[in-house]
Amino acid sequence: MQYLLDFYTQFTAWHQENPYLAQFVWFAIILSGGFILHKVLISLALRLLTKIIRNSKTQLDDILIEDRALHRFSYLIPVLFLQAFRYLYPAVAGFVEKGGNILAVLIVLSTLAALFRGFNKYYERLPVSKERPIKGYLQVLFIILVTFGIIIIIGLLTGQSPVVLLSGLGALTAVLLLIFKDTILALVASIQINSYDLVHVGDWIEMPQYNADGDVIDIALHAIKVQNFDKTISVIPTHKLIDGAFKNWRGMTQSGSRRIKRSIYIDINSISFCDQSMLKKFRQFQLLKPYLDEKLEAISAFNSQIPESEQNSSNTRRLTNIGTFRAYAELYLHSLPKIHKDMSIMVRQLSSGPEGIPIEIYTFTSDIQWKNYEDIQSDIFDHLLAILPEFGLRVFQKPTGLDLKQINIK
Repeated sequence: MQYLLDFYTQFTAWHQENPYLAQFVWFAIILSGGFILHKVLISLALRLLTKIIRNSKTQLDDILIEDRALHRFSYLIPVLFLQAFRYLYPAVAGFVEKGGNILAVLIVLSTLAALFRGFNKYYERLPVSKERPIKGYLQVLFIILVTFGIIIIIGLLTGQSPVVLLSGLGALTAVLLLIFKDTILALVASIQINSYDLVHVGDWIEMPQYNADGDVIDIALHAIKVQNFDKTISVIPTHKLIDGAFKNWRGMTQSGSRRIKRSIYIDINSISFCDQSMLKKFRQFQLLKPYLDEKLEAISAFNSQIPESEQNSSNTRRLTNIGTFRAYAELYLHSLPKIHKDMSIMVRQLSSGPEGIPIEIYTFTSDIQWKNYEDIQSDIFDHLLAILPEFGLRVFQKPTGLDLKQINIK
C-alpha cells in the first residue's frame, strides 16, 4: 500500500513539472485503452455474435456482418474513450469533443454504408429483386445521409447549429441542382423504370448507340451494366434508357418461344405447273399425300364445271411447284417437335424483286436458348434447301466466278 502511495506522490510531482507531456501520456493511455477494449470486443463479443447470426435460421440478420457493419460500428468504443480525456483536461475539452464527434459521424456513415450494401445483397437473393431492384433508392438515401453528415461536420467545425446551416441551404439550391443534375436525372429515371416495369436484372436488352446487346447484370442509380454476348461490359447511364430507345427481349423469355423469320429466294425461271410425273412423285411424300388428295379433289370439282371446249391451260386450275413447296414447308414445320404449336406457323410468298421470289418461313421455336434456337433454325433451312430441287425449283444466287468460268468454257 505504501508503494502505491509513493508512486502516486511521485507521479503527481512529475505531472506538475511536465504538464504538456503528462497530457500526452494520459491521451495515449486513454486512446490505447480504447483500442485494447475494441480488440477484445472484436475477438470475443463480435466473434460470438457472428457465430450466433450465421447459425440462425433467418438470413435477414446476416446484413449485420456482411461488409463488416458491426466491426465498423465497434470503432465507436475508442472514440468514447477519447471523449473521456476532456474531463481530465478541460483546456483541450473543446478540441477533443469536436474531434470525437466528427469521428463518430464518420463511423456512423461508414456503418450505414455497410448496412445498405448488406441489405441490398440480401434483397437481391429474393425473387422480387429481379422486378423491383432497390439499389438505386438505397444509393439516393445514402447520398442524403452523407449530405446531412457533411452539414453536421461543418456545424461542428464552425460552431454553428446544423439547423442554421440548413436554413441557408435554400440559397444554394440552384448550385446544388447543377451539381447533382445527373443524380436527379438518374433518380427520376429509376422511378420510371420501376414504375413502368421496363428493365429487370437478367433481361436481354439491345441498345445499339451504346454497343449494348446482352444481359442486364446490375441496375444502379447512375448506371446500368450490360454483359454483351462477347463477354464485354457496356455501361449505360440510367437516364438514357428513358431518353432513348432500346429493345427488351423479356417478352420472348416469358412466352417460352423465339421467332424464326427468314426467307429462301426462289429463281422465278424455275416456277412451273405440276405435270403428272411431278404429282406422282409428290404423292410419295408422306407429309404431302393428304394435302394433294384434298387439293386435287377441289381442283377437279372446279374444272368439271368448265365446258370441255374451254378446258385449256388458261382456263383450268392446276397445282404449281412453288405452291406445293409452300404447303410442304408448312406441313414440315408442323411435324417438328421443337416448333411452338400454339403460335403462328406460316410459310408465305413475299413480293418478287431482282433477287427472285422470297418464300418466308415465319414460326416460333419452343426452345429459347440461343444455341438450341440456332440449331433448330439451321436444321429447318438445311432440309428445305436440300429438298427444293425435288420440286423443280432453284434457289436464286448471283453469278459467281465459277459460273462465269463455265460460260467461257462453253
